[in-house]
Amino acid sequence: MNAPRPEHPGRIVLLTTSHRVAPGLLSWPAWKALRTAGRVLCADDAHPQLPYLRDAGVDVEVTAVTAEELLAACEGARTVVVVASGEGEPALTDGLARLAGSGRVTMPELELLPASYDLPGARLLDLVQVMDRIRVACPWSSRQTHEGLAKYAMEEAYELVEAIEDGDRDELREELGDVLLQVVFHARIAEEDTDAPFSIDDVAGGIVAKLIHRHPHVFGDATATTPEEVKAHWLRTKAQEKRRASVTEGVPLHQPALSLAAKLAARTRTAGLDVELPQGDGIGYQLLALAARAEADGVDPETSLRAAARAYRDAIREAEGVAPGALAAAPADHRDAEAHPDPDTVEE
Repeated sequence: MNAPRPEHPGRIVLLTTSHRVAPGLLSWPAWKALRTAGRVLCADDAHPQLPYLRDAGVDVEVTAVTAEELLAACEGARTVVVVASGEGEPALTDGLARLAGSGRVTMPELELLPASYDLPGARLLDLVQVMDRIRVACPWSSRQTHEGLAKYAMEEAYELVEAIEDGDRDELREELGDVLLQVVFHARIAEEDTDAPFSIDDVAGGIVAKLIHRHPHVFGDATATTPEEVKAHWLRTKAQEKRRASVTEGVPLHQPALSLAAKLAARTRTAGLDVELPQGDGIGYQLLALAARAEADGVDPETSLRAAARAYRDAIREAEGVAPGALAAAPADHRDAEAHPDPDTVEE
């Protein structure tokens, strides 16, 4: 026997919320639907929205209903709001789809109403939560230290540069994620320090404060209309912050030698210092002079040499008869093996 076909089948509103947004921060259409509904149902008695809905005077029935029961609740042109759980309501929506496809019932109006949306950067919260769980539960990750992870930070940075040079957008996105992982991983380790702990929020808060302070032309009353003026603002505020005795302070000595030479030359030139390049025998002094000249001409010697080296690599492959990209899979597989080593072989 076919189910009865009511003249006014009513309306079903499936209300979804983001777990990355604080409970209770719902859109006006969501609050309107909740306040005017004939019934509000929720299958999850621990749903984070429930206390806030009840505080707002919304009567929420904690019950799990079938698709047939939901249709019956809508009879008489009633609106029923279903507050979906974090996983959605797959059993309920599948049941509704089955009934709609049967052609035997008059379906209520169905509406999917997002009550809150993710803010930009919301997935970063997921990364922090995942990293926290991995730090506790993973035998390898739980043993890592800043010192032990340092080499991976350098490797991931170089792989990011390579992705940029290759122009591969998918690879760029992946490598940015790998670099971001290093930041979150180190911040998670830092939380456990007994003497000077800090968290990812402290890291983010510090860089936000620095960016605001060094961009007075954006967040303050200063004016900058050219990149040169922006750089002048940056250098001036940076000098005020650091109060360094020498322009060489803060230059990392472990960076590639060409980059190091160019950085020292840039610091010297920017400070207006007249310092002659040291003279000596050997290719090192010649490279120093070339790096300084490149920096003065606005050329990054490290990037320039890398481009030349890549051209040389392609020439070698051509001489070997190796097709471009033929070796692409091997480095990726090797890199993945290094990124997830056997815990038993890791040296602390």
